Amino acid sequence: MTRAAFFLAGTAALTFATSAAAQPVDHSSMPGMTMATEPEKPAAKPESASPPRPKPAPMPEMDHGGMDMNPKDASCAPEHAAMGHCMPEAEPDASRADMPDMAAMNHGTAAPSDPDCPPEHAKMGHCTPKVPMPGMDGMSGASGTDLPPGDAAAPAPPSDWYADRIYPRAEMEHSRHAMMVENGAQKIAFISFNLAEYQARKGRDGYRWDGEAWYGGDINRLTVKSEGEGVFGEGIEGTETQLLYSRAVGPYFNAQAGIRQDLGPGPDRTYATIGFEGLAPYWFEVEGALFLSHKGGLHGRLEGYYDQRITQKLILQPMAELNLALQDVPEIGVGSGLSDVELGLRLRYEIVKEFAPYVGVEWARKLGDTARFARAAGDDAGSVSLVAGMRVWF
Repeated sequence: MTRAAFFLAGTAALTFATSAAAQPVDHSSMPGMTMATEPEKPAAKPESASPPRPKPAPMPEMDHGGMDMNPKDASCAPEHAAMGHCMPEAEPDASRADMPDMAAMNHGTAAPSDPDCPPEHAKMGHCTPKVPMPGMDGMSGASGTDLPPGDAAAPAPPSDWYADRIYPRAEMEHSRHAMMVENGAQKIAFISFNLAEYQARKGRDGYRWDGEAWYGGDINRLTVKSEGEGVFGEGIEGTETQLLYSRAVGPYFNAQAGIRQDLGPGPDRTYATIGFEGLAPYWFEVEGALFLSHKGGLHGRLEGYYDQRITQKLILQPMAELNLALQDVPEIGVGSGLSDVELGLRLRYEIVKEFAPYVGVEWARKLGDTARFARAAGDDAGSVSLVAGMRVWF
């Protein structure tokens, strides 16, 4: 009981002290306590009768050549617009309607309607505007192959060579002439033997060659072709030599015309020749010709081969040759129609590009009346040969 009374008395005293501390204390009302007061502000002076000072006049706007120093288009600075590198966006404000075009500041030309081709780029030939531009010497939007065809004379070649300012003109003319000869007018001699081989066949081993030589340039050439075959111990069975004028009729083909002379045990024949040779699509080397003999016989030939590279040096070459005749010529053992066919397959190894030995097999067959004439002469109409030889050129 006594402890509860003491607890209640202490709680009441603590509550009274807390409420008393929370009340504000006014020290000014306490006796002997004088607080300094804030001095009063002096009264405002009456306004003088003198007139007010005038405001400074606004500075006149400086003329920057029509450029807005604070353009609305932040991506196109004034100095870039002045050089024609960009075009500021036009403001809808009517007060800027008389502002000169930014592109017109570049050499005094009007702004093109093609934003992809500024005037300075068009004048340097870097691009072509879609519409004509003043000062472009009448240049239209078309150029190069877009221009309409015409028959105007070609422009004169340049004569103001810069090198002539440093070196003697005569020496430079000699150098330029040599360069032009080497890049189009150079004369070249070429000799090649596509076939030079030994043929092993049943009972009658023989040999064969097929070569070509020419001299000239890229357009005009003098060409000599030679081919023939023989049998060991019996001599040459026949030779064929062609002397042709060859002219390029495209990047891959030459047209040829000339004469052909055949020599051998039988009667000699001379032919007027017209034909072609070149590189067909898919890298087929092809050659064809028509031969008209001085006896009136008309013959034709078509041959070709393909180089299938197995490696950079090992090459498989299939080859085919077809011979035709318009009429029978018993004197030389040729019948009308498809007279004979030759098919060969040779594998060569290029020790160097100019020299490649090879081995292979060849099948030959005479057909029709040609086969009949061969049998009548005691020869076989067909044969199979194993061949070994070399392919050379220089």
